[in-house]
Amino acid sequence: MAGSFTAEATSAFYFDLASPLAYLAAERILHVLGGRARINAEWQPVLARELSGDESFDMTMIEHAARAQGLQPLKWPSPFPFDSALAMRVATYAKSIGRTVPFAQAAFRQAFAGGADLEQIDFVLIAAAACEMHPTAVLGAAKLRSVAEQLSAATALAARAGVTDVPAVRIAERVFVGERSVEDAAAHVREVRSPEDAGRAANTPHAGGAQAR
Repeated sequence: MAGSFTAEATSAFYFDLASPLAYLAAERILHVLGGRARINAEWQPVLARELSGDESFDMTMIEHAARAQGLQPLKWPSPFPFDSALAMRVATYAKSIGRTVPFAQAAFRQAFAGGADLEQIDFVLIAAAACEMHPTAVLGAAKLRSVAEQLSAATALAARAGVTDVPAVRIAERVFVGERSVEDAAAHVREVRSPEDAGRAANTPHAGGAQAR
């Protein structure tokens, strides 16, 4: 494809904190997309239950995948699956103050490395404290109708863009969904990026990671 590759401005990672597959994707996306691909994907909270995907999980497969990534053994929260609505409202608030990535990472690890039930506000507050979100502000935001409406609107926009489940990655107009969405998105970037852009990406020093938004 000729011309400059500008997906950086229109790239997104869609997640729901109740999804163990989204947890695994969140643990590798900054390296896979933010490394040599140099894609700074915006992390977008969405409610998976309002998408059209299958909410069942092969727990044994996911445990094997976590080990293959070098993560510590999964600890499944009880109950599982859990209702992520509370945690996702807080993730939406975190996005509004520029702390989506650190909050999501902390909350995912609470759920799937620590076995914490994110239906319980205490565990959500622990994750928020890890990225210096004030508990009073978090509690207030979690109750706001406007925050819940922002989350529903973001989910509807994602569905219209072609996101049918989480994890999902959007690169410009292309959407990649499922367990290999991060790797498929990175492969797409390599395929369409012009030689000039590829050379700049390879030769530009990179500090690692992607901007937390």
